[in-house]
Amino acid sequence: MIAVKIILEAFPEKQLEVMQTLVSLIKPVEKEHGCKSYYVSCDVSNKNCFYILEEWYTRRDLSRHIKSDIFAVLLGTKILLRHPLTIQIYTITQIQGFDTVTAERARRG
Repeated sequence: MIAVKIILEAFPEKQLEVMQTLVSLIKPVEKEHGCKSYYVSCDVSNKNCFYILEEWYTRRDLSRHIKSDIFAVLLGTKILLRHPLTIQIYTITQIQGFDTVTAERARRG
């Protein structure tokens, strides 16, 4: 699985425009082949800061997304941002769940 974290900080006067753009991308991205999940959130302490968290089944799926017109819309927000987009791509080889948490808590000493 491939996970992507994108951070955007809008100019205060462009916050609403950035938010509307990000929200408009949710459904189209979720419909893209290979998209496992796509979330947009706003920082509770800084309403001008947004986070996008994406999960893709394969690197090929992510590559197709990056080349898409939908991703171009995201890149188009750069003129509305205080700083360039921060994009972090993670390749995840192992996923653990609540069983791991339960096991770790049971080992508390």
